[in-house]
Amino acid sequence: MGLISNGTTIFDAGAMSLGGSLVFIKKLTASSSATLSFVDGASGVVLDDTYKEYYFTFNNMHPATNDADFQFNISVDGGSNYNVTKTSTMFRAYHRENDGGAALEYDAGFDLAQSTAFQSIVQEIGNENDECASGTLHLFNPSSTTFVKHFTSTFNMTLHWDVQMAMYGAGYGNTTSAVDAIQFKMNTGNIDAGDICLYGIA
Repeated sequence: MGLISNGTTIFDAGAMSLGGSLVFIKKLTASSSATLSFVDGASGVVLDDTYKEYYFTFNNMHPATNDADFQFNISVDGGSNYNVTKTSTMFRAYHRENDGGAALEYDAGFDLAQSTAFQSIVQEIGNENDECASGTLHLFNPSSTTFVKHFTSTFNMTLHWDVQMAMYGAGYGNTTSAVDAIQFKMNTGNIDAGDICLYGIA
């Protein structure tokens, strides 16, 4: 027997559902790419009021240049400019391969305070074959013309100094204009390899 609330099934046959489903929209694959951009209405991309939440997955993002930070910025003019003002906070946990150090700490060097700069969501990725970063980014209600645009990120990476790190971020784009594009890049060099998938949450 299932449990139904306001027409939505919460429990059914022992399984729990909190509602919502991932709807695949677009996959971009890097190949020595300077940037990867998702622009609403271009090449099958949907980034509008179709969904209230958008979800990005990142698989094995590998930089061409050693010690690179993976970053993003958002646009309100169809990708003509990626310069929305943002405020954010970041923290990380890491452990060295040789057990020579570990920490859980606030990372003041990667937060922003009312800045139009690209937001780093991964730091210091190595470019050796066993070094890359994978994770997720949520962008909430980007088409709102009332509220700011919140985001959260979670990443797992191998740094150029042989460290396993988890990095967590959150913040908001301080605009009440509709966000209709997002761009990803390394802070130095190209994205050598990796793929980014965009989903809407229905």
